[in-house]
Amino acid sequence: MGDKVATESFALSDRQRYRRKLQQCLAGLGRLLAEERFDRPRNLMGLEIELNLVGGDGQPRMMNAEVLERIASHDFQTELGMFNLEVNIVPHRLGGRVLDQLAEELRAGLGYAHRKANEVGAGIVMIGILPTLEQSDLVSGNLSDDHRYTLLNEQIVAARGEEFVLDIEGVEKLNCSSASIAPEAACTSVQLHLQVTPGRFAAVWNAAQAVASVQVAVGANAPFLFGKELWRESRPPLFQQATDTRPPELQAQGVRPRTWFGERWVNSAYDLFEENLRFFPALLPICDEEEDPLRVIDEGGVPSLHELVLHNGTVYRWNRPVYGVADGVPHLRVENRVLPAGPTVTDVVANAAFYYGLVRALAEEARPVWTRLPFEAAAENFDTACRDGIEAELRWPRPGRNGGIATVPVVDLVREELLPLAAAGLDAWNVEPADRDHYLGVIEERCKRRANGASWQAGTYHRAREAGLEREAALAATTRRYCELMHRGDPVHTWPVGFPGPGG
Repeated sequence: MGDKVATESFALSDRQRYRRKLQQCLAGLGRLLAEERFDRPRNLMGLEIELNLVGGDGQPRMMNAEVLERIASHDFQTELGMFNLEVNIVPHRLGGRVLDQLAEELRAGLGYAHRKANEVGAGIVMIGILPTLEQSDLVSGNLSDDHRYTLLNEQIVAARGEEFVLDIEGVEKLNCSSASIAPEAACTSVQLHLQVTPGRFAAVWNAAQAVASVQVAVGANAPFLFGKELWRESRPPLFQQATDTRPPELQAQGVRPRTWFGERWVNSAYDLFEENLRFFPALLPICDEEEDPLRVIDEGGVPSLHELVLHNGTVYRWNRPVYGVADGVPHLRVENRVLPAGPTVTDVVANAAFYYGLVRALAEEARPVWTRLPFEAAAENFDTACRDGIEAELRWPRPGRNGGIATVPVVDLVREELLPLAAAGLDAWNVEPADRDHYLGVIEERCKRRANGASWQAGTYHRAREAGLEREAALAATTRRYCELMHRGDPVHTWPVGFPGPGG
């Protein structure tokens, strides 16, 4: 979806031509896999963070164009809403002091962007959903000034044929509707990329699916939307409903949503790309008329598979397969899209360390977790973790050959079983032991204290209400305090709940 899109409209024949081209791309991918044309192992990882722009009052600022003009760096780009930015960190090789290096680069880049935003009365905040967003902020007029977002909105709205219904019941209940996909802009996330060989892809993707629930439970940071306290991580239900091309009748028929956990473990990357073609109609049927992927392969070249890549970008899997070409060599990546942004750089890097270590260890187990955990249980775990956050209880295989499945508090699962695995995985990546211990220690402390971004936001909000603030004022005060502590940089498990001074 990063491609520049110039098309104004699509003819009926465009979709048929695009479907044929997609099948050619899929056949080309199959050829590349069969001929073992992919990049060798390089242990490369990448990181993207979606950001919010806020003012000193804690309210969103619809001014990403002005802020980006001042930042003047290709590392920062627009995102869906005018109050959104995205920062991309160049790929790094996993190993050595990479975690501290990532942290330093993020602090420097975000600090610079924050100072530039300050020049026009805004600031940068990393948070899953900005608590002060209102329905009136999330309308089509506040989509970023980029034609690809307008076109995507038009196509999703046309596919659905009616307003989007947001219906989320958590601590409180939200029920409202939207005439556009703009509410999806409220969801700001961290995306973790891992380049893998075709032979390792299925194991890494399956491992990532199995631990998605654990990631979101310990990293939850989005308990509020439109003034309502909902799930501890409200992004997934919001994202699904705000991009749902299915009216109720298609939902009743079992048609799959475009924001999707999936429904099975896989045997290869090809499985996922093939499912995306089989289940999801094209939203942006834009053809590259110059490239015949099969002819390019016949001539010894590497196709861009433009149509396949574009279509893949409109299917919002929580762990997404990615095809890319770098220096003329194709590669595959697993893009992990589970985590919310923030709260601090240290927390983001700790979440990344936990993920990269854990998927490495689980992918190499003799009896992989996905052979012992039904996929339906993994999907249920994901919903449970989003709803309950760090208080979640998940279904997980018991140790031993005939252990079966047990329901365990996620904090116990992480401390007793998964943190040692993550440490072993980071060792296998040759990550510096001091960095390994420091960042995994952040995850351990969250579990010890049962504290993360979502619990801090909810606790601080309720302190504000108890002190007599009305709902909107309490959310704004919570946001301002969050921004203050985020920029101070201490990890969220150390943040005092409430406000400094009497009655805080």
